[in-house]
Amino acid sequence: QVQLVESGGGLVQAGGSLRLSCAASGRTFSSYAMGWFRQAPGKERAFVAVINWSGSSTYYAASVKGRFTISRDNAKNTVYLQMNSLKPEDTAVYYCAADRNPRASYSLSWLKNEYEYWGQGTQVTVSS
Repeated sequence: QVQLVESGGGLVQAGGSLRLSCAASGRTFSSYAMGWFRQAPGKERAFVAVINWSGSSTYYAASVKGRFTISRDNAKNTVYLQMNSLKPEDTAVYYCAADRNPRASYSLSWLKNEYEYWGQGTQVTVSS
């Protein structure tokens, strides 16, 4: 079993920055693809970003590309989401997720069902 714990959420003004962290427990963390999703009130949980096992490849939702950066430090069993130029539309609960059986491409990485493990979420609120 893998356990994921997000942290770093909070309240920030539009245009500001925030860095989320996701600490993972488990012996095989370094072999998992890791993703970030977010869920705003009344909305479906939506894909944000994904990173492969080595950290050499990433993919982003169009809505955050150029503003957010996903990274990982396998030695620390941690994945990060650096969020810059934040907008009120970014307000949501942010979740990290682990995919223990990543595919050869990111074609299905936007699907929630691709991920076996999820954190509890951390709230990000962007004020205008």
